Parts: sequence; C-alpha cells; structure tokens
Amino acid sequence: MAIAAGRARGVLQPFEEHELVRGLIQVPRLMTDVLRRESEFVALGHVLAKAPLVLYLGRGSLYPLALEGALKLKEISYLHAEGFAAGELKHGPIALIDESVPVIAMAPRNILYDKMVSNMQEVAARGAQLIVFSDAADAAASVKAHLHFELPPAHPLAVPILYAVPIQLIAYHTAVEMGTDVDQPRNLAKSVTVE
Repeated sequence: MAIAAGRARGVLQPFEEHELVRGLIQVPRLMTDVLRRESEFVALGHVLAKAPLVLYLGRGSLYPLALEGALKLKEISYLHAEGFAAGELKHGPIALIDESVPVIAMAPRNILYDKMVSNMQEVAARGAQLIVFSDAADAAASVKAHLHFELPPAHPLAVPILYAVPIQLIAYHTAVEMGTDVDQPRNLAKSVTVE
C-alpha cells in the first residue's frame, strides 16, 4: 500500500517502485532459507535460557526490532530482556554488560554497518556473549562474536521482515527450553476487552 501511495502521489519513480517490489517479492524465499536453519536457533535458546538478562541492539530500522525481540522474549520466557538503539549504548546500557549477559546484535551490511561494528566491538571488549545476526560474512571475525548467524542479503525495506524470523524463533525456543507455556503466557491476554 505504501508503494502504491508513493506512486499515486508522484513521490516514487517507476524504477524505485520496481526495485521495492522486487525486494519484497524475494522475502518469502529468504525467509524459507532462514527457517531451514531453525535447529541453530534451538541451540541458542539453550544458551539464553541460562542468562540473567538479554540485551538486543539495533540501528535504524532494526532498533524497533530490537525492542520487539526483547518484548517477545520477556512475554513468553519471563527472562528480563531489553532492546536498545545501538547508538545509545554509552548512555547507560553499557553498564549492564558483563560475561553473563548475551547481547544480540542485528547488523546488516548497510550505511550504518560500520557504526554497528563499533558498538559490537565495545560490547565484546566488556566480555559479553555477543551474538551477531548479519549478512556480512566477516562480521563475527571483526568483533570476536561468540556466535554469528549469517543471514541472506535483502533489500533494505525487507531486512526488518527477514530479521524478525530468527528473533521470534529465539524467543520461542528459549521459552520452550525454560518450560514455559508459549501459547498462554502468564498475565497476558490474547485480546484486550477493557480500556
């Protein structure tokens, strides 16, 4: 709808529309590629289930996904989790980082990648269990990550959609490992019936 509105308003050129649509058409295939690796996320669930706290970092369009990843982990596993804009790391969240804290960093190779690498290096220098999701093959080596999940490259518009898959699976498998009821999380309603 946004693409159609952009074309109707004349703010989106035909070649831009074509590029955006092509990027979105690839999403199901890319998601299937990620879903084939689900066993890797099961193993990560075992790691996170033992953590006292889990932090998520993202920049740009992945900052809201960092918030969503933390929220989903909290909702179904009852672990304390927080999502942060990676650029705000030095303004408080860095004080929470030590060897017992897994930090999940979403770092696609885009215009913010170098800044994200700098943030991940800060996290690694403090001994955190750094877990990197990136389409950059060299991401783990450049930041001394504990774990690196290489995701397929995607159009910038599709990146948050693609990265949402492992973020949701991580929460699910962590909750299963912890023995919580993923279908009926405590204190949460499936629908809101009152204001």
